[in-house]
Amino acid sequence: MSRITTSLTIAAALCGNSLALAQTVVLHYNNRPPYQVLQDGNLSGLTGSPSIAAFKSSGVPFSLAETPATRQLETLKRNNGFDCGIGWFKNPEREEFAKFTKPIYQDESQVALTLAGSSKLKTGDAIESVLANKDLTLLVKQSYSYGKALDAMIEKAQPKRQSVTVENILMFKMIEGKRADYMFVAPEEAAVTIAAAGFQQEQFNLVKLGNMPKGELRYIMCSKNVPDEIINKLNAAIKS
Repeated sequence: MSRITTSLTIAAALCGNSLALAQTVVLHYNNRPPYQVLQDGNLSGLTGSPSIAAFKSSGVPFSLAETPATRQLETLKRNNGFDCGIGWFKNPEREEFAKFTKPIYQDESQVALTLAGSSKLKTGDAIESVLANKDLTLLVKQSYSYGKALDAMIEKAQPKRQSVTVENILMFKMIEGKRADYMFVAPEEAAVTIAAAGFQQEQFNLVKLGNMPKGELRYIMCSKNVPDEIINKLNAAIKS
């Protein structure tokens, strides 16, 4: 009798795993060049391409959904379905409500974006002194992580800051409109976003600050509902 029970338990578990792996994952993206670019129905970019490749190679069924970053976080926290987001940083707060794959990309070290002609920040200035300067206003995106190390530095220094929920294009426009003195951005994203916002490169400075942490790793971040089997299959497909 025990053998029959054991066999049924194993069969049920295998059946459950098969059903889980057959479930379609909603893969949320945010059209954000050069990381994620949707063109002719195909998603590419620095984080878009390796994510799509991992899902296709692993055989995990998925559908794409364009979703703003803040709504992606809300969706994963609700944990009502099989949901994943592309290109997220990992931090302790997010690990409370999400699962992460292996990294799919590593950013270059971030720079401070300022308006051209501003002398408030200079290349080589220590990031600690910039954050400690209460005469400067830092523009930050609400609920957004700038990476563990930089998040910790911001939290420790408690700079004067303005928090917004808009995407980077509008944040660049806020810098141009002098509503804040600087913001942090990955250099590989800056040039594309400046152009997308309708500006010229000469209108901004990209300031390399001293002691800036190394660029952060980016991951596919999934709701807790997504089974470990799916995470494992994606990890096996992600190229190191």
